Amino acid sequence: MKQQLVLLIIGTFSIVISSAQISRQPGSTRPGNPALVSSERELQELIDASIGNYRYNVEDYFAHPQSSDFQLSPDGRYISFRERDEHGKSNVMVRDVSTGKTACALKETEHVIIGYGWASDSRLLYMMDNGGNENYHLYAVNTDGSDNMDLTPYEGVRATILKRLPEHRDFIIVSMNKDNPQNFEPYKINVNTGELVRLYENDDLTNPVNGYDFDKDGNLRAFSRMHNGTEMQYFYKSKDAKDYTLVKTTPWYNKFVILSFNYASANPDEAYVLTNLEADKARIVLYDLKAGKIIREVYADKDYDVSSLALSRKRNWEIDYIDYEGEQHVIKPVSKHFNSIYKKLKHQFKGYQFQIAAQTENEDQYLVKVSSDRLYGRFYHFDAKTGKIALLCDLMPQLKEEDMAVMRPITFKSLDGLTIHGYITLPPGASKRKKVPLIVNPHGGPHGIRDTWGFNPEAQLFASRGYATLHINFRMSDGYGLNFFRAGFKQTGRKIMDDLEDGVHYVINKGWADRDNIGIYGGSHGGYATLMGLIKTPYLYKAGVDYVGISNIFTFFDAFPVYWKPLKDMLKDIWYDLDDPEEAKIARAVSPIYHTDKINASLFVVQGANDPRVNILESDRIVEAVRKRGVEVPYMVKYDEGHGFQKEANQLVFYKAMLGFFSLHFNRPAPIILDDWDVY
Repeated sequence: MKQQLVLLIIGTFSIVISSAQISRQPGSTRPGNPALVSSERELQELIDASIGNYRYNVEDYFAHPQSSDFQLSPDGRYISFRERDEHGKSNVMVRDVSTGKTACALKETEHVIIGYGWASDSRLLYMMDNGGNENYHLYAVNTDGSDNMDLTPYEGVRATILKRLPEHRDFIIVSMNKDNPQNFEPYKINVNTGELVRLYENDDLTNPVNGYDFDKDGNLRAFSRMHNGTEMQYFYKSKDAKDYTLVKTTPWYNKFVILSFNYASANPDEAYVLTNLEADKARIVLYDLKAGKIIREVYADKDYDVSSLALSRKRNWEIDYIDYEGEQHVIKPVSKHFNSIYKKLKHQFKGYQFQIAAQTENEDQYLVKVSSDRLYGRFYHFDAKTGKIALLCDLMPQLKEEDMAVMRPITFKSLDGLTIHGYITLPPGASKRKKVPLIVNPHGGPHGIRDTWGFNPEAQLFASRGYATLHINFRMSDGYGLNFFRAGFKQTGRKIMDDLEDGVHYVINKGWADRDNIGIYGGSHGGYATLMGLIKTPYLYKAGVDYVGISNIFTFFDAFPVYWKPLKDMLKDIWYDLDDPEEAKIARAVSPIYHTDKINASLFVVQGANDPRVNILESDRIVEAVRKRGVEVPYMVKYDEGHGFQKEANQLVFYKAMLGFFSLHFNRPAPIILDDWDVY
């Protein structure tokens, strides 16, 4: 049972605000206050400050790859991929494997194609929203570009894919808040005709269903329902039952996720379940849903949460492999068949990490993506019958591995004794003799997400300019177990910031970073952490970049849409209970908008006007308040973007301006500190 609405807050969760909810200045047709936005001339001055004689430019890191996102049709007849045209658009192409003939199936227009995939051997699915508002529509199109159809043509409705049905490829199951803006319900849609059927009525506004589990034939076998705001109830219906039965009730933060039913078993009630019940780390168990008990443990790791498993449809649903994020990405082969494939790939790509990106129904052809901290990625075609491995595409051939920086895993102890993991990316030549400027890059979330090892275009761009980048998986970051997760409850702006500060001092004490040239940059919660860093530890940072960040916990909560009402009790566990006077006092103490008098370092604020997660007023208010104190605050707003820039042109302008901003301030004297920060 899926817990996306619970676990993915601020970084990657799904939250929709209609255009009517985006605040606008009186008399303005644009969201927010356009008068606050820096002029093109002012932003160009920032960009000009980044100009220098460098081996690689911003486009080398952030222009869309010429070819990317390779996928296989179910029968293996076609390979599809995205291809960049002369206008910077990433169109979807389809290549006939036998003839080599390639044709354009879908042209990207002013709306970005968020993602695409195969529905059947001759039909593709893709998703788009409108200017970053995250009201995604699901479309289908034939491989020759004909019969392009909006399968979810409903205004103000968000559609997401719940389950593909390889056994019934003309159909797909999607989730939509079509009939009630507060609750999402499952629909079975014919990808050829658009005909849809609602599969379950989610009509309880107080205790709504928030996760559905369908079997391979599209039958709803189980679902999870919120209960009293802070609990999850799990319901299951065996094949011989007339109705669903409550099988388990847990606190919302416990995991009990059905990964797949065990179709290889004669017992129809068996399922592979990802859970952290009776254990700190999430593990995979074989579970009898009717009996309500664990049959056996399938796999667990002592240090990290396990995340998923892969099954073989062809070989009677045996487990091929387990995978999860550890210090690096981990693949644990299980089946004899996949173990032979894994050994060959591991030998072929020694020193790199790889993942299975796609495979045919017959499991005779695979697409393998290979990458590392210094390699953006290459796609290979693997023929399982012949064992032949052929390079399809180097995604960024312009970036030479030998010129890229190494990302090193680090571990240190927090002030209160927690083991904290992270990564440091040092530019070539950095050493104790040559300390370099450091950019601290806190991730979003703050929960349901973590930083991982691998090629990071931002860190590599910074390294090319001589800057180190620090990523810290502070408490509440995903993947380190339940105790570590809960250690971050009600610590946003407090101990989470301490973890970041401890990480900075760890790097300084290692002799890598120039303590007089440290900046901080992040998006979403990372933007909030940027503001809090400039406030809480002003002696530490010379400059900060706040990218779609929260400035006021109170107004952030107020902006939640109607269907988030049942989630507020959970959010009180994670953030603060604003109805409790003492916790509201803390929330005020860690809301940057109330402490702008402590911001002395230069600040650059960046915002998407259509952001449905962090309203543009969060950025408007912080810009206005800090500028009133005479502190420099360039402000970039893109009116065709949402929570993070999707369009290539906007991304390029943003990164060029940010480089200019840091290059200016890493060479300026440190700001004057007025007083110390005191937090509850």
